[in-house]
Amino acid sequence: MDTDSEVALERTHDPRVPRHVAIIMDGNGRWAKQRGLPRTAGHREGVKSVRAVVEESVRRGVETLTLFAFSSENWRRPRTEVNVLMELFMSALRSEAKRLHENQVRLRIIGERGAFPEKLQHRIAEAEALTADNTRLNLQVAANYGGRWDIVQAVRRLASEVQSGRLDPAQIDERRLAEHLSFPDLPEPDLFIRTGGEQRLSNFVLWQSAYSELYFSDVFWPDFGAAAYGQALDDYARRQRRFGLTGEQVEDRRPTLVDACVG
Repeated sequence: MDTDSEVALERTHDPRVPRHVAIIMDGNGRWAKQRGLPRTAGHREGVKSVRAVVEESVRRGVETLTLFAFSSENWRRPRTEVNVLMELFMSALRSEAKRLHENQVRLRIIGERGAFPEKLQHRIAEAEALTADNTRLNLQVAANYGGRWDIVQAVRRLASEVQSGRLDPAQIDERRLAEHLSFPDLPEPDLFIRTGGEQRLSNFVLWQSAYSELYFSDVFWPDFGAAAYGQALDDYARRQRRFGLTGEQVEDRRPTLVDACVG
């Protein structure tokens, strides 16, 4: 971090609260199947969980929330389901953007949006512009996104700079590559949550989650409300993040909340 304000924020943030939470919202289809409903009913019900998790993030002091809404692989799903997902995306942007803005939430869509219908791209741009100056929570929605795509597009940008003579290949390191990923201006996810009982990363924020704490929940996304999310945050608060150090080293370096307040 470079600015004084960013350094101050780093010092005063409660380390028991993740600054950035990334969530794979899984289990919508299985939730619907258990109830004899079409898969699309699960997706519609899942919108309520998004609201609950956003509100709880604000309440608990999470700064950034990234939700995996639609992967680059999801285009292979049945056409009817993809159409419903696109319609849901449109309607959610229309109905939620004003609510997010009133609650000082900044919305950003990450992913290859060029594949979306022009009307949806326009709606995305409007929602992002409306909330651009909000600072209470950064809400990122990953749509037509893949972790490998993110790394590849970063490499392509670097290759273009090398080809044009603006960058020496010897200057390429982890920091330089990270600067070309989807959200270089935000902290990497501290906590990575997947609902629905599956235990895999599914090509979501692969580079950025190298040191994330993983949390897998058996709860299907439509039932993953504030209480279930709170359990994940509480579990994170009990963990010790070592980043290659020993537990003793972490304890020796850990500032107290009193120190943070004084600093």
